[in-house]
Amino acid sequence: MTSAGIGIAAADAAVRLPRRRGIELALLVVAVLLCVSGYCAVGLAKSGSVPPGAAGYGAGLGVLALCAHLAVRLRAPYADPLLLPIGVLLNGIGLVLIYRLDLETPGDRAAPTQLVWSALGVTLFAFVVLALRDHRVLKRYAYVSVAAALVLLTLPVLFPAVNGARIWIRIAGFSIQPGEFAKVLLAVFFAAYLADNRTALAYAGRRIWFMQLPTGRVLGPIVAIWLISVGVLILERDLGTSLLFFGLFVVMLYVATGRTGWIAVGLLLAAFGAVAVSALEPHVHSRVEDWLHPFASIDAGLGPNQLAQSLFAFSAGGVLGTGLGLGHSVLIGFAAKSDFILATAGEELGLAGLSALFILYGLLVERGYRAGLALRDPFGRLLAVGLSAIVALQVFVIAGGVTGLIPLTGMAMPFLAQGGSSVVTNWAIVALLIRLSHVARKGER
Repeated sequence: MTSAGIGIAAADAAVRLPRRRGIELALLVVAVLLCVSGYCAVGLAKSGSVPPGAAGYGAGLGVLALCAHLAVRLRAPYADPLLLPIGVLLNGIGLVLIYRLDLETPGDRAAPTQLVWSALGVTLFAFVVLALRDHRVLKRYAYVSVAAALVLLTLPVLFPAVNGARIWIRIAGFSIQPGEFAKVLLAVFFAAYLADNRTALAYAGRRIWFMQLPTGRVLGPIVAIWLISVGVLILERDLGTSLLFFGLFVVMLYVATGRTGWIAVGLLLAAFGAVAVSALEPHVHSRVEDWLHPFASIDAGLGPNQLAQSLFAFSAGGVLGTGLGLGHSVLIGFAAKSDFILATAGEELGLAGLSALFILYGLLVERGYRAGLALRDPFGRLLAVGLSAIVALQVFVIAGGVTGLIPLTGMAMPFLAQGGSSVVTNWAIVALLIRLSHVARKGER
């Protein structure tokens, strides 16, 4: 080998970070033990004894974590060592919280079903990590992805509304939420289109006031896809996912162009759309009224509504919480295991536990952004940012709704809340971030 070749090889080796698979395995063991401890704590608080299914729960979660770890060790050895343990810990905590709420609703047990969905999610995770050897392959299927996303978003229109929204497909007792899968497909499309047109989006077109507007030929297709997606979601009254898609669109457009004006335009359009929809749509208007006056139902002698009960749960938790199994957030009602599961965490784990959960989500998002910054290809960079933004926006929208910061929108907290489509989709997001971080940390071109 020539001296030049040796120099290039040395430079390539220098940018490769340690594999850290041993650290990942140790963190997975800690995550599983924490979840099993929580499961046992619930049983001790409710019945004074360790639940009989504790060993099975620990073994099941451990096997899932080990299978995912082996897939990463085999195909993505340079991947970030924090991503998988964070996913396992959040998923395990979600199973503990759902099991805890199941004890208050013996006729509606969701934890076993959620465990099955979690296993399917980990299976999809392993498949993506093993099969997707080069993330750039996804760029070839950008328009296939957007077509599939639009089909998935449109299908629920054909089925009856559930709790005021047409976001579910229910057949013979089996239900899925197609919009959960559509958000990943749209992230792939946005990343591919913006990567190919980022220069034209940033520098071509006419300058108006404080920002450069791209030509309609460049901006038109992606705006049309976004408008169709949001229009369908508004028709289905799924405003939470509409807000998520809008935020995803603005964030990725800003990252692709570097133009801060898009953030200002996005905020203005979001404010205008929120006011318009809340005025025209009774279902949304009622949620805005509940947000503005959360205790109005109590003043009227009707008892607390869901938002008021959620605020009471957070208040009762204090700094350290009442302890797992010792809260009363089940009083929230039918959405305690889904939209408002964060209230159970706030009451029984307190501000300290809630802060720990937010730190886990923050680490997951930060590690995704870090992978995006380290990647050399524009598509991978935008895809990593888009997938991380999905998690960040979802956490903000849900946490803001149940704490009274913004109106409720009706979405599932990633990994924590009951919902098979959500947990499977989130495992797919973690798998893609694993692949992207592997390429980033290995220093591949």
